[in-house]
Amino acid sequence: MIALIPLRGIPLVQTGDDLASLLAAALRPHQPQAGDVLVITSKIVSKAEGRFADLRTVCPSDQARELAARTHKDARLVQVILDESQQVVRAVPGVLITRHRLGFVSANAGVDHSNVSHDPDVVLLLPRDPDASARALRAALATLLGVALGIVIADSHGRPHRLGTVGVAIGVAGIPGVEDWRGRPDLFGYPLQHTEIGLADMVASAATLAMGQAAEGVPATLVRGLRFTPREGSAAEIIRPPSLDLFP
Repeated sequence: MIALIPLRGIPLVQTGDDLASLLAAALRPHQPQAGDVLVITSKIVSKAEGRFADLRTVCPSDQARELAARTHKDARLVQVILDESQQVVRAVPGVLITRHRLGFVSANAGVDHSNVSHDPDVVLLLPRDPDASARALRAALATLLGVALGIVIADSHGRPHRLGTVGVAIGVAGIPGVEDWRGRPDLFGYPLQHTEIGLADMVASAATLAMGQAAEGVPATLVRGLRFTPREGSAAEIIRPPSLDLFP
């Protein structure tokens, strides 16, 4: 049986905070054990890493101004989005979708106002290297707690062809990002031919049910009872290469 255990009482994270110590304090009452997976919102990782941008300091380029006019967005915000992106995928009124520098496609390159600051000119970027952040947190928590947890750093993404935001994994350590089930028997003994499981994304989405999207104030969830083959995975392995994208 899989259990989702929301971690409450974690204070608002500030730049430079020892995130591992804050998480360890919230985890200890739940007696973390081998096989547990800790899912953390990308926001608290970004805040601890100081990934804030002050739009008052941003000088928009000609491209940013043109896209701002097309999307009805603040040109300064558009410039921050472009700085975090490899490519603009779609730009229509109200929507700017890009391929993030980390490889995934998302709205606004993950640059966000929500749950960031009282200042409307301050936005938050995603962690610079979420997989590295996940590995560092895993190592620090293993030292503090004496157990190596799986780590998933989750962000909220929309999806092509489907409405609604879901949690996805942008940083992973200690569990597979994708688990290959090809060759496993189905109920009738036939081997699976094409089944690869988006394990880290499923874990991120499940934990997001416990963490919420608005003012819940729950930035981390412990997932217990998950069955997987241990290996050192990553979020990078989840990204479909552009050459395999059927909907460019």
